[in-house]
Amino acid sequence: MSKSKQYVNIGISEQDRKNISDGLSKFLADSFVLYLKTHNYHWNVTGPMFQTLHTLFMTQYTEQWNALDVVAERIRALDHIAPGSFYEFSKLTSIKENTTNKKPNAQQMIQELTKAQETAIRTAREVLKIAENASDQPTVDLLSSRMDVHEKNAWMLRSILEE
Repeated sequence: MSKSKQYVNIGISEQDRKNISDGLSKFLADSFVLYLKTHNYHWNVTGPMFQTLHTLFMTQYTEQWNALDVVAERIRALDHIAPGSFYEFSKLTSIKENTTNKKPNAQQMIQELTKAQETAIRTAREVLKIAENASDQPTVDLLSSRMDVHEKNAWMLRSILEE
């Protein structure tokens, strides 16, 4: 027995929901790649700051992991499909992977993660404008809180590099 699709009537037009979902999909991809990169560096960091960075990276990737579900569920609440494969994420993300076979040192890891945090902030800020124009307060709230976390993480990472 086939069910017909229910019309979504939440006060946001179908086109606005699509535009917001498309933007959130990019943010989800950035968020996932940031999570993966942070977890990778947690596993592979070495050097005099090992314990500090190992712990910081774990704190950041754990928080990031928990946020992925919130973003994906917002896309679903807007009646769109959330991307969920490496293939989709790699097409949507703005965060660059380290494609060399060389492991970055701790300072390079911090620099790369700082750039990735800032990239996620810029993506969120772009989607925030779309959500604000559509009066989509739940998405605005979600993105505002995510930007706050990413800005704090970027600040903490940058602070480690200061002399």
